[in-house]
Amino acid sequence: MTALPLPQEFTETVRRLDRPVPRYTSYPPVPVWSREFGEAEYRLALADLGRAGPEPVGVYVHLPFCAVRCLYCGCNATVTHRAERVDRYLDRLEEEVGRVAAAIGRRLPVVSLHLGGGTPNYLSDPQLERLGELLCAHFELGPDTEASVEADPRQASWTQVQTLQQLGFRRISFGVQDVDPGVQRAIGRLQSLDLVRESVGMARAAGFESVNLDLMYGLPRQTPETFERSIREVLALEPDRVACFGYAHVPWMQPHQKAIDEAELPGAEARLALFQLAVRRFGEAGYAWIGLDHFARPDDPLAVAQREGRLHRDFMGYTTRVTSTLLAFGASGIGEVQGRFVQSESKVPDWEAAVAQGRLPVIRGHVLSDDDQRRRAAILRLMCDLRLPLAERDGPLAGAMEGLLSWESEGLVAVEGDHVAVTPYGRFFLRNLCAAFDAYLDGGASTMRLSRGV
Repeated sequence: MTALPLPQEFTETVRRLDRPVPRYTSYPPVPVWSREFGEAEYRLALADLGRAGPEPVGVYVHLPFCAVRCLYCGCNATVTHRAERVDRYLDRLEEEVGRVAAAIGRRLPVVSLHLGGGTPNYLSDPQLERLGELLCAHFELGPDTEASVEADPRQASWTQVQTLQQLGFRRISFGVQDVDPGVQRAIGRLQSLDLVRESVGMARAAGFESVNLDLMYGLPRQTPETFERSIREVLALEPDRVACFGYAHVPWMQPHQKAIDEAELPGAEARLALFQLAVRRFGEAGYAWIGLDHFARPDDPLAVAQREGRLHRDFMGYTTRVTSTLLAFGASGIGEVQGRFVQSESKVPDWEAAVAQGRLPVIRGHVLSDDDQRRRAAILRLMCDLRLPLAERDGPLAGAMEGLLSWESEGLVAVEGDHVAVTPYGRFFLRNLCAAFDAYLDGGASTMRLSRGV
């Protein structure tokens, strides 16, 4: 699918669709989960998982620590400069992992492992080794485990990437965001292009199979000219994958974002133009546009999976590894077990206190209903396959399908045989199209405070 410049008549569509909408890494989205779902419900889910047999699971570990807070950051992050602070967190993490494993009652194989943050590579080499040992003590990790890690080039070193590779990590994603010095100053993240080049080179020399880079559009002071240079420099590094996320300005959720001058943020049409530029340039370089906001080399497993209709999306983004279980550890970790979503305490002190008291640190969760499952499946297929069977009009989702088809007159979807497909233009509004299946947006949860759709 080739992205085309948006025609002038789409200007009004852009304005109407620039409204708060979930990112749909889960459905229902986290804000509607219930705080009445607690430790007891989570333990029941884990016991059910143990009785279900040796099903492969995914594992996510949240490592929230950073040396400095970037102003654009929307993640759960904690700034510290004390190694003992990280050690204490690992103490509690070891307890949490052991407690969850005991509740499951059997040793399960891990199909995918992801370290997110924060800055996972802020940990020292011995701390990373300790983390690997505690996970291996309770789960089966091996050559078939797809292990990935997020990394900050400013924290990378040769011994570190060697340590990660020896621990079994095969994919690494470095945060670039933007290479322009003016944009970097506006977002509080100064890093030279030489440093990024060095980090990428070290990862490849250490034997990582996939070296990926992250970009952001919609940042303060970004212009088509500065962003084009960022894209050009990223392409010169020949990454296997690129994630190109839209900056979410949510100062009510992330107070540090108040330091960003809103007058310097591009508006909806300018943001869309920046992302169009990325789609065009990565496409010209031979990369496949994956789902919503990723790009991959045509021979990358993500691109192959999209072509073959096997692409999947979960809390960690697009993946080829499909599992119905994601065990999440650490502060703010979000997982899925036996048809239940669960999230841990977000604030590190609260999470540590709960674990120290012998509890599973659950703060909220959600039991998926049959209707949730149907709508979730439809959203997942739109996000991954960009199409849905027209036969859905004759089932329980008939109303949602009519809502999706209502965008046909504006050129965002089109009927192709026995399917309704997202058009090249409609792809820029994919989150908005998925919202047709969201039963919570128009109900009592309409007060959710979300990032904007464009």
